[in-house]
Amino acid sequence: MNHVVHSNGSVQNLNGVLEEKLDELRALIGKAEGDPLRIVGIGAGAWGSVFTALLQESYGHLRDKVLIRIWRRPGRSVDRATAEHLFEVINSREDVLRRLIRRCAYLKYVEARLGDRILHADVILKDGFCLNMIDTPLCPLKVVTNLQEAVWDADIVINGLPSTETCEVFEEISRYWKERITMPIIISLAKGVEAELEPEPRIITPTQMINRATGVPMENILYLGGPNIASEIYNKEYANARICGAEKWRKPLAKFLRQPHFVVWDNGDLVTHEVMGGLKNVYAIGAGMVAALTNESATSKSVYFAHCTSEMIFITHLLTEEPEKLAGPLLADTYVTLLKGRNAWYGQKLAKGELSLEMGDSIKGKGMIQGVSAVKAFYELLSQSSISVLHPDKNKPVAPVELCPILKMLYRILITREFTVQAILQALRDETMNDPRDRIEIAQTHVFYRPSLLGQKP
Repeated sequence: MNHVVHSNGSVQNLNGVLEEKLDELRALIGKAEGDPLRIVGIGAGAWGSVFTALLQESYGHLRDKVLIRIWRRPGRSVDRATAEHLFEVINSREDVLRRLIRRCAYLKYVEARLGDRILHADVILKDGFCLNMIDTPLCPLKVVTNLQEAVWDADIVINGLPSTETCEVFEEISRYWKERITMPIIISLAKGVEAELEPEPRIITPTQMINRATGVPMENILYLGGPNIASEIYNKEYANARICGAEKWRKPLAKFLRQPHFVVWDNGDLVTHEVMGGLKNVYAIGAGMVAALTNESATSKSVYFAHCTSEMIFITHLLTEEPEKLAGPLLADTYVTLLKGRNAWYGQKLAKGELSLEMGDSIKGKGMIQGVSAVKAFYELLSQSSISVLHPDKNKPVAPVELCPILKMLYRILITREFTVQAILQALRDETMNDPRDRIEIAQTHVFYRPSLLGQKP
């Protein structure tokens, strides 16, 4: 039974409320009695798995009315060290241990611990273990490894893929939707971006990739993001998020997704929020580098924070006509990513020498580091002379990236690899660097807005 205990000691039964919310969404989608609402998560990274698990925990008991599943690729094996750690996690949690024994699933983890069996990511996910988040057991999930089986009749699709994989997978999905009469609703959780330079420079976001690949109208595609860490949300830490998109779906979906510990607001500005979700990952990597290189110096981290936030403010003035509306959400999302996000973690590990760029940006136990491709996308986009801005000191047109020294240095460290990680400190200590306040003032006093960067008409 789902219930919440209030401070006055009263217990409010939530099952009736949840069923009512589910019925409202079913009616809006047009589901007939006896035909369950089909929700499928695509991609089983940390956030994708947690998001699906939250839905399963809330609505999974209403089996006649909703079917919740998650797709992930088959065949990914779990190495011995991870299997040993997983066994420790299982035995440290009495509730998880009892559940596995009751489901006759415990023995395979014993055999894997002894090296007598190889576990696979899709198999352990059925028992509630996400390979990128072993320390946080989830509820058991219905896992599908055949993509066609997962999506062909789905009513709601949750995109939990990295932006670098979204286009390829949804192009395959589009082949299975050719005979569909009604279009599904798609909620994208991806926070990466790609750059498209022809015929004119612009950013391509995951929702736009999905629209191009499948032909599903943008009205049916939404983005959900916010300042959150997947494991903490699953452990019922208070969090909030925004679901952005057309009013027809965002308001009922916000109500459907809202929980006592996970408050979901709604907003009509889809693409801009999506791009901001990618932008903060860029600077989170640099923050991790600075923290590690300065032995967690609070002063050095604050200097970096001043410069990176001023660059983000400058970039938002290029991308949106009313950037002040994004200041709060962007700063909050940046803050939590710097505190505990995988991109900041990646920067720290690079600076400490515990990871190398040769390992790529898909890291065992963490998944895809979205900030790396985002650095490349934003640098390439802002390097185009066709979107030049007036340099305040030189009084001549320059590419916008010339006013973003941190972004330039991250590109030269992570992408072209012409500098080592230590160069991020040189960029901070450059005596010719402008006061961060000057960059903000430039952005606020000049007309920089370039609607074409988001594919919008002036």
